[in-house]
Amino acid sequence: MQSPQINMLVFQLKVIDKVGEYFKILITHGNMKAHIAFAPYRRNLIFLDNNELTVILENNEYQIRKMLHNKRRSTYHVGFKIKFAIRDNKQVQLFNDPDKIIVLDRRQGRYLSYVKDKGDPEALEIYTDGCYLHDTQQGGYVALIKKINGKYNLVWGHTDQPSNSTLLELLAAIKGLENIPQGIQKMRIITDSRYVIKGLTEWVVNWRLNDWYTIQGRRVRNIEYWEKFDSLTQGKYIEFQWIKAHSFHFENTICDRYARQAAALVSRKKTENTKTQNYATNHTHQH
Repeated sequence: MQSPQINMLVFQLKVIDKVGEYFKILITHGNMKAHIAFAPYRRNLIFLDNNELTVILENNEYQIRKMLHNKRRSTYHVGFKIKFAIRDNKQVQLFNDPDKIIVLDRRQGRYLSYVKDKGDPEALEIYTDGCYLHDTQQGGYVALIKKINGKYNLVWGHTDQPSNSTLLELLAAIKGLENIPQGIQKMRIITDSRYVIKGLTEWVVNWRLNDWYTIQGRRVRNIEYWEKFDSLTQGKYIEFQWIKAHSFHFENTICDRYARQAAALVSRKKTENTKTQNYATNHTHQH
């Protein structure tokens, strides 16, 4: 069963006062205004007004609370302001159901988001994975593109730059999108990374609204990669499907194996280069 398409509503939040342990917050949406009070340490939320905007906020209390809870207590202060977007729907918790497929439809300038039980059979499948070897600090990433005719295209790469597993998962998705056949508009990204899924379907919306700053007031890490990811999805219909890692899923197992090999390959090359440099240095000293 498919949930109804959900509108994204954009608000501005500003902390305007502090009384005891409560921060008084002004929220605006167009010409509408509403006030709330929130105590970060007690996590108490109070809706102070009785108007149309308050009703909207109360109907989406789950998302409002999630945003306020995610902001670190130490970053609350009078004068703090930020823009944020929420999905206007009480069933938004379904987006956290790992068995659901999350849809992001950006065709024709839209930004529609909803969940489905089953994927579109016409969507091109992109399986992705990343691997970071902590011992050698090397990483590899893989995208396995399954075409409608059942044939596969394997794209892989590695990096010896400072990295982590979450960034490599993002790189894998980017490479997959960069290598889809021309003219394809429907695709499904299948990954074991909740980070990648939440990043594009939830976080990136708010980051763009705030010039790539987080709710903590800090610059988003790896901005250039998120911007690239965001750009590649414009005009596309994308489904996101989560699968559990190391669950003997055929394509995911292939991606995991090649990502590890890619990471190990750059590690071996680095070791070989070091040995060559050491030999050259020792040889020079003998003369």
